[in-house]
Amino acid sequence: MTIRTCVVVGIEGTHAAGKTTLVHALTAHYRARGVLVACTPEPARTSPFIEETVIHGKGAFDLATEVDLFGAQLSTTLRAARHHDLLICDKTAINVLAYARLVLAAPPGSHEAAVLQAMAAFCRAWAPSTYDAVFFLPDAYTDPADPMRAKVAHLQDETATAVRAACAETGVPLHDVPPGLDLAERVAHLARRVDALLNPTGDSLDLRDPGAHAPR
Repeated sequence: MTIRTCVVVGIEGTHAAGKTTLVHALTAHYRARGVLVACTPEPARTSPFIEETVIHGKGAFDLATEVDLFGAQLSTTLRAARHHDLLICDKTAINVLAYARLVLAAPPGSHEAAVLQAMAAFCRAWAPSTYDAVFFLPDAYTDPADPMRAKVAHLQDETATAVRAACAETGVPLHDVPPGLDLAERVAHLARRVDALLNPTGDSLDLRDPGAHAPR
């Protein structure tokens, strides 16, 4: 673990797989048990570059957009991990790399190709020792009412394939969540594995006692 002593968990999957919902539910699960836990949002949700393209229809996904998202993913993870024992991330930096490869025209020898190569090299050096576990949600759902997803809904299968390939390339194993689980079942499935990361000795993780850290 390279971010202080914080256990860092990533939640991956394709568009509308339920990643954000699971991130918040799993965070609530550990807060209720007294674990000092935080979660990071998906940077694309607050990106002014994404807002311009998706909401206002100005321009297209370009290199500046992807570099901004890549930097935001790294920064939010590093900052949130500083004072917590557990951090649950909505996507990983590898996801940004995978998506950038899908949407950018990057012919060999181009500036775009050089930047994507640099992003991949950074992920190979940084990600395997930073993410203690990355879970992949295989389910995809139709959500036409969400304008942030409307323009990329057709890329669900391609995104899933690209994320899996980028994780394999950068040395980050994916732990597949069984398909068809409801939210409570997903939380229980992940919690069994995250518990082992937080407490390898197998002792109880319920920290709600007078001497325990207060949950944030």
